[in-house]
Amino acid sequence: MSWGSGELVGALAFLLPGFVAGAIYHALTSHPKPSAFERVIQALIFTAIIQAIATPLPSSVRLTEVPLGAGVTWDPLWSTGLAVLIALLVVLVVNNDIVHGSLRLIQFRKFGVTWENSYPSSWYSAFFRNVHGNERYVVLHLVGERRLYGWAEEWPNDPAADDYIRIIDGKWLDDDAEGGDSAVVEILVSVRDVEMVEFIHGIEE
Repeated sequence: MSWGSGELVGALAFLLPGFVAGAIYHALTSHPKPSAFERVIQALIFTAIIQAIATPLPSSVRLTEVPLGAGVTWDPLWSTGLAVLIALLVVLVVNNDIVHGSLRLIQFRKFGVTWENSYPSSWYSAFFRNVHGNERYVVLHLVGERRLYGWAEEWPNDPAADDYIRIIDGKWLDDDAEGGDSAVVEILVSVRDVEMVEFIHGIEE
């Protein structure tokens, strides 16, 4: 059988759940998408996990089986459903720093197993821990010695990205800044204009 027919279809069907899981993972986490080769490796890893779970299932629980040739069958509903569940579980673990956070707590002769976290950068980690985790406000120190205080509603994953921080309920802290100390309902601040970020509990009115 040529690779232009059944074997190619079988290989794609075998890898499909892994690619589905990988697509969900990158859609719901802040990690940058890897190269095409790395995505294939990732799909193989997800596929191996999915197949390890799906293979022992008795035939009575299989929903649909599609023959792929050479006596091989494929259950698209079970494999795809498992791919979605496993991907969501991995996303939950990664986005909440569960594995790295648990390993950081393990001490061996005053040395931790790891000091790393699950987040893509220290920039994202700082925003996630302070704004999302502890509900702290930010003070953005901008080019030109201007300072903007407010709630960071959205921020880019990478400080080097050509993107914006969305601030709501903001206020300029500099008396000589344009607009004085008037309240800012919502503003987009270019990351390129940010020199420093402070995380604070809030400013007394």
